[in-house]
Amino acid sequence: MSERASRRVGGPLIATVAATAVLLAVPFYVDAFWLQTGLFAMSAAIGAIGLNLLSGATGQLSLGHAFFLAVGAYGYVYLASDSDPGHELSGLGLPAPLAFVGAILLAGIAGGLFSPISGRLRGTYLGIASLALIFIGQHVLFNAEGITGGFNGRDVPPMEIFGFTFADSPEFVLFNVPLGALERLWFLGVALLIPAIWIARGILRGRPGRAMNTIRDHEVAASVMGVPVARYRSGVFVLSSMYAGAAGALLALAFRRTVPEYFGMFLSLDYLAMIVIGGLGSAAGAVAGAVFVSVLPQLLTRYGNDLPLVAEPGSEGVSPAEAARILYGAAVVAVVLFLPGGLLGLWARLRVAATRRRSAPTLHRLDEQEEQPA
Repeated sequence: MSERASRRVGGPLIATVAATAVLLAVPFYVDAFWLQTGLFAMSAAIGAIGLNLLSGATGQLSLGHAFFLAVGAYGYVYLASDSDPGHELSGLGLPAPLAFVGAILLAGIAGGLFSPISGRLRGTYLGIASLALIFIGQHVLFNAEGITGGFNGRDVPPMEIFGFTFADSPEFVLFNVPLGALERLWFLGVALLIPAIWIARGILRGRPGRAMNTIRDHEVAASVMGVPVARYRSGVFVLSSMYAGAAGALLALAFRRTVPEYFGMFLSLDYLAMIVIGGLGSAAGAVAGAVFVSVLPQLLTRYGNDLPLVAEPGSEGVSPAEAARILYGAAVVAVVLFLPGGLLGLWARLRVAATRRRSAPTLHRLDEQEEQPA
């Protein structure tokens, strides 16, 4: 392997190892607020990666992403919970890891059932059709009380893997740091996020990614080139739904309770904002957008008292959640107008500018040497 190729492979690998090490060290140094905020961001990142594969890479507009998150969240709760005759709640009582995988598969099956529609519709028509999933899902979540708990929702059983419970008890201490539910779930979130990024990058950089991008850019040309357009469109919809299912199950574990109101249309719009702000068509862009959109409301909630025009939740005025939506709504407009590549595109521009600045003195010295007489 040449030196340039080794550098090309070694750089991202070192960066990945360093980022993973930093993520694994976070629970030992930050408090519960930042851990919960980070868990929300990791869950959102997984869901946003799936939506970016669908909308950013393949060009399919979906406004029903929240429906598949709800399938993942409630699927995990139903599969992992025991039946509770006292509260007329049913459940299968499966082992938690099996329930988690089952929730992802349930979301994939739901996406597969919708895939014949997604294979036929395009653009705005597909967006409107997927929006219907939100209304159907909300009706089911509020009325199927034996499964979902109705308006009040259901408690979420903790994850348990080989006897290790992701909860506050029993007490577990590592390096003199007590690890509660949030710390343990943080490690679970990292273990889910990294393969989610890795799989998406592999898809986008391989033959499927090129086919998806061709479908997005010119569907007729893709068909002429031999790309099975309908099969790709359906397959990506199922894959995106499975990503949303994993995000929903992780979100349920972080919240520890599922409530139907959360999985409404605003959540779908949040996810669209994530992929637009972060950058369409890339896993890194989805992660950047998810962090921006997820962390902003939490920061405004915590530091809203020190900011003008932001009122406390429940009081008159602009709440932190509303202020966050206004801000990242403005960010979406700014990105569309000035940064078509999103935050990832901005990062690429900064890197190019820094490289040019570093290389400028060298070129200047070479020019001076050439101008000197022999």
